[in-house]
Amino acid sequence: MKRTPAGEALAQVFIEMAPIFFRLRALGKTTGLVTPWGGGIWGFLRSLKIEGPQTVPQLARARPVARQRIQRLADEAAAAGLIEFVDNPAHKRSKLLRLTARGEQTFDDLDARMGALADDLARRLDEKDLRTAARVLKQLRERLQEG
Repeated sequence: MKRTPAGEALAQVFIEMAPIFFRLRALGKTTGLVTPWGGGIWGFLRSLKIEGPQTVPQLARARPVARQRIQRLADEAAAAGLIEFVDNPAHKRSKLLRLTARGEQTFDDLDARMGALADDLARRLDEKDLRTAARVLKQLRERLQEG
């Protein structure tokens, strides 16, 4: 089946995204933005910082990843004192995950690292092109979320 020009262009985006993802994940591990087993601690803490306390299933649906993957990240973050499990008034068994003061500080530190990494990678790239890429990727994410 022959692709449309837009379909061909999007296929090229997919081809480029996979190696970028893996290289960014490897870079994230060396900078502490990703846990040694691949969990995105910066993104996890960012979700709690921006959206407030959430349950493991809520965080998993937002990514989307397996609930077990988020549970593992939550358990690791709780053991490190970055989050705490608190009672959920909407559900007796599903606790809410909430940042601790240490988690807030860790997020701020990781966010500064993320900013430095983004600044470094953005050198020699056109800001307008980057904003267009971000806008298009956001539209694609929203389209995929529609189902």
